Amino acid sequence: MEHVNAASAQELEQTLLTCLRSHRWSRRVAEHRPYPDLASLLAAADEAAYDLAWGDLTEALAAEPLPALPPDTYAAAHTALSAAHAAYEARFGHVFVICLDGLTPDEVLDHILEAIRSRLTNDPEEERALVADELRRLAKERLVGALRGAGNGAIDHNEPAPGR
Repeated sequence: MEHVNAASAQELEQTLLTCLRSHRWSRRVAEHRPYPDLASLLAAADEAAYDLAWGDLTEALAAEPLPALPPDTYAAAHTALSAAHAAYEARFGHVFVICLDGLTPDEVLDHILEAIRSRLTNDPEEERALVADELRRLAKERLVGALRGAGNGAIDHNEPAPGR
């Protein structure tokens, strides 16, 4: 936590932007320092994410990559996933996001395809709520990963944070 509390506001905001590409969120989390412990930081990150308007979430969605598949995934699976992503983006106007924390590589493809199919039946307002929740989960996961990468005494905002 000393790395988070000692970093300059600009350095911390850059690190936070690797976790969730929302300038409003990164400023809010940085402004509420110092944090006594990881739980306090994660609670503040969650709270800041809950306060984001759809425009802030759209900013974050624009920077989200598609979920990565394990390297040994068959070409047919890539085709199926590409089609599912295209259908999702056509319906909702933004990329599909999902937090894959806790899944083994063997579970990723089925989980993503099942989630896209299920979420395609949502109305836009339901999906917005799910997207906001997934982005919050991704931000927390990535923030923990960024802090682990900062164990050498510096906050590393050049490495991509883990996630989707």
